[in-house]
Amino acid sequence: MLVDSSMAALSDLTFRTAFVIYLAALVMSCIYYGRLLGVIDMRRERQARDAAKQSAEAKTAVAVGAGGGSDDVVVAGSTADTTDTDATDTAEFDAEYDKRVAGARKWAGMTQALVWFGVTLHIVAFVTRGLAANRFPLGNLYEYILFMTAVIMVVAAVVVQRKSWHSVWPWLLSPMIVVMFLNSTVFHIQAAPVVPALQSYWMPVHVSTVSIGASIGVVSGIFALLYLLRMWQPKGEERGFFGALAKPLPSAKTLDQITYKTAIITLPLYGIGIVFGAIWAEVAWGRPWNWDAKETVSMITWVLYAAYLHARATAGWKNSKAAWINVFALSMTVFNMIYVNFVSASLHSYAGLN
Repeated sequence: MLVDSSMAALSDLTFRTAFVIYLAALVMSCIYYGRLLGVIDMRRERQARDAAKQSAEAKTAVAVGAGGGSDDVVVAGSTADTTDTDATDTAEFDAEYDKRVAGARKWAGMTQALVWFGVTLHIVAFVTRGLAANRFPLGNLYEYILFMTAVIMVVAAVVVQRKSWHSVWPWLLSPMIVVMFLNSTVFHIQAAPVVPALQSYWMPVHVSTVSIGASIGVVSGIFALLYLLRMWQPKGEERGFFGALAKPLPSAKTLDQITYKTAIITLPLYGIGIVFGAIWAEVAWGRPWNWDAKETVSMITWVLYAAYLHARATAGWKNSKAAWINVFALSMTVFNMIYVNFVSASLHSYAGLN
């Protein structure tokens, strides 16, 4: 089977360009994050000033009601002067606040636009890889990571766009950029035909289903980590360096909801992918389950997602305890993708690097 070298080169180029676009988006998201910190500080300062103003007005009202005679005129005049000054200060403060909010929103919009541009190039890289190899491009670790990172970025972009949670982009983009860099350097493999064992129509069915489920699970795991950070640094009570990092994040309730909703999608998709793999194993190896390293770790990961959803619905576990199970499932996904492919002896060792 011939390989289209021009398509393969185009795939590599678009993947690396997507990496550069995501890197630029990360820089912009960090600028937005910093500006959002300033906006939050100003908002809290305004809330504190409003509370102090209301308290002062209440005390003034009590003083006026308790006094009498000429003293009433003096108090009224002093209140009027103070009110005029406060009104001027408030107007200037609000103008500066609105200016900062508008500036921050510009950076958020540019970040989101760059992410969508990068996602488009990312998908093109995957499609052209398949056209180059004349097959479904999930035959080795490089292609698997190419597909997984694309799905993760699509899911993340949709979630952030819909909920306007642009403050989470630095946390989502940073690990993706690291993984994509490793994929384009350490894990990169030239487009080529796959081994005979993978030349089956079950390959795209099984691998794509597992990959999509695992990708959504990665998004769920990242949000679970952010939820744990927010639980450690509650909104309005942030302290120290980690408190400053957590300040622009959504509330713990919001982060918990997206963690839960993505895990609900992960569980059936990942499970169906495992079942498809068992059917393929029956056809290829004569038995549906071999207790192979990748099979075993995949099953453990699926059980962890099921345990997370069960714990999330159980009284007494609706907090950090359940989230830690999700984080452990994320670590098992990474372990399965890296360690099993490189170190352990497995019937699924098709990374192309060992």
